[in-house]
Amino acid sequence: QVQLVESGGGLAQPGGSLRLSCAASGFTFRHYAMSWARQAPGKELEWVSGIYSDGSETYYADSVKGRFTISRDNTKNTLYLQMNSLKPEDTALYYCAKDRGSRLSYQTVHYGSTWFFPNEYDSWGQGTQVTVSS
Repeated sequence: QVQLVESGGGLAQPGGSLRLSCAASGFTFRHYAMSWARQAPGKELEWVSGIYSDGSETYYADSVKGRFTISRDNTKNTLYLQMNSLKPEDTALYYCAKDRGSRLSYQTVHYGSTWFFPNEYDSWGQGTQVTVSS
């Protein structure tokens, strides 16, 4: 069965960096787009970033653009999120999610900063906590 296991979360100071990883198994990783999403306490799930199955296209929510970098290694079945210039508002539980297709949807690409489309994903990890605090 599909398994997505996130790691790399922890405590970081404002302005600091963290690198999240998501180890995937149980499906042909290189065939599917992948995304990162996050949920802060008391808030709804928010899409953060996504990447095409072959890594050719990447997209970001406005809130993280220029600070976060998504990447994938299809030889290692692993998704990454490099987070730099962290802010307290980045504090959240971060999830990786498997898209239903090889590309991100038009809705996510164009409206992902405002709306979250959960039906586009069919598998989720358990999440890894990121806390940004001095």
